[in-house]
Amino acid sequence: MARMNKPDPTPLPDEAAVLVLQGGGALGAYQAGVFEALAATGHEPSWVAGISIGAVNAALIAGNPPEQRLTALRAFWDRASSRVPFPSPFADGWGRRLFNEAAAGVVALTGIPGFFEPRTMPPWLALPGSPEATSLYDTAPLRETLLELVDFDLLNNGPMRFSVGAVNVLSGNFIYFDNRERLIGPEHVMASGALPPGFPAVMIDGEPYWDGGIVSNTPLQYVLDTRDGTSPLLVFQVDLFSARGMMPRSLAETIQREKDIRFSSRTRLGTDLQVRLEAMTAAAARLAARLPEELRSDPDLMEIVSHACDYPVTILHLINRSESFESHSKDYEFSRGTVEGHWASGRADVERSLASPRWKSRKIQDCGIVTLDLA
Repeated sequence: MARMNKPDPTPLPDEAAVLVLQGGGALGAYQAGVFEALAATGHEPSWVAGISIGAVNAALIAGNPPEQRLTALRAFWDRASSRVPFPSPFADGWGRRLFNEAAAGVVALTGIPGFFEPRTMPPWLALPGSPEATSLYDTAPLRETLLELVDFDLLNNGPMRFSVGAVNVLSGNFIYFDNRERLIGPEHVMASGALPPGFPAVMIDGEPYWDGGIVSNTPLQYVLDTRDGTSPLLVFQVDLFSARGMMPRSLAETIQREKDIRFSSRTRLGTDLQVRLEAMTAAAARLAARLPEELRSDPDLMEIVSHACDYPVTILHLINRSESFESHSKDYEFSRGTVEGHWASGRADVERSLASPRWKSRKIQDCGIVTLDLA
């Protein structure tokens, strides 16, 4: 493979970087590769926000000093892929698909080291209302892994902002656990990834929580709604499911396509709507400046102008593209070869994006949102 030009290693001055991580199980290794490439090119984030496996990766990043973050990510993903450590004898095609399906079946039957393990008692024999009756797997191993690999004192008191999303089982309301607002523990990370019926709800302050991906699989909107400071924002939006795809040709492909659409969370649609909203509020602010003084104090006008942006946002989309041999089980196919492939893809997409002439020639706008998809 030909070597690509080395990307510009330095972000533009005074630009605050944010890493936004979707949920997607085994596909989360792509995010680890993204982080590796960003760190190598001087784009260390000052804020990480995640859902589900994105919350786990975010905790591994925010809960370690810069020189240990990649080591923590590698330790987690090496452990997660240790159940099927040998590579597929097939690089592509139906042979590779059959291998991946078999590897996913092993995970479904035996669990993932340091992540989750199957329950010994069938749910229909367990006490109603208990974790054993409402889920197929025990996630206690994940708690031990988080306590081992994440320094929660650093996560809570360090300079990096950390946010993960979950859903209240009783109210159905979406909530973000943010280290700028509360003390974060392993249970907040686990709640963000408690996808039913596989995993049990996680109790926090007497309330049960499920995976945030049930409502929205990306924390991008939260980042845009709660941004603070006055520096231009550079958002690396890392999606594990692509909203775009081919028409299915089989039942298996139908299941896969439905999952892609559901968990992609229509990131592009949300971004496009935010761009239009920012443009409208900016136009209102410009119009207000030209009005007579007695009209500028109109409450309705002041409400609109109050939402005008104070600084610009650049969003770089990095999207994990499906391989031809993948199936609907790709989010729980944790074989070592597949995990390493996702990791390498994430790294390559960042390198390709930062080497793009459009990236190298970009300028920070005075206001508004600019979106880029360069990979």
